[in-house]
Amino acid sequence: MSKQKESGTAIAVATATVDLSCEPLGSQSISTADAVTLAPAFKALGDPIRLQLLSQIACADGGESCVCDLEVGFEVSGPTISHHLKVLREAGLIEGERRGTWVYYRVVAEKMSALAALLVPAGSSDAAA
Repeated sequence: MSKQKESGTAIAVATATVDLSCEPLGSQSISTADAVTLAPAFKALGDPIRLQLLSQIACADGGESCVCDLEVGFEVSGPTISHHLKVLREAGLIEGERRGTWVYYRVVAEKMSALAALLVPAGSSDAAA
């Protein structure tokens, strides 16, 4: 497991509007196709560094963050951060755009909504609260 540097700043978790087109686990069993599609994203979020990176990107001003800003605050090397970003990208959670030397990342809202909607308890009237 990777070590992370303790810092005095808290990382806020982004709130998003949840699209309830996907049935929550409590109301109906997930299909095999949906499970195969969403499992890599949940697996990618199983690492604390990747979860923090995703949170930092989601909370960044303008909805995107430069890779140069994401490397701060972790006790891992730049290549390790790049690996974690690659895992998030391959899972469909983030997308990147190269601008000159740097890559800017942003969250894929549709994928995040699909994950969030799946976790909403059955009968919940306000999922985003």
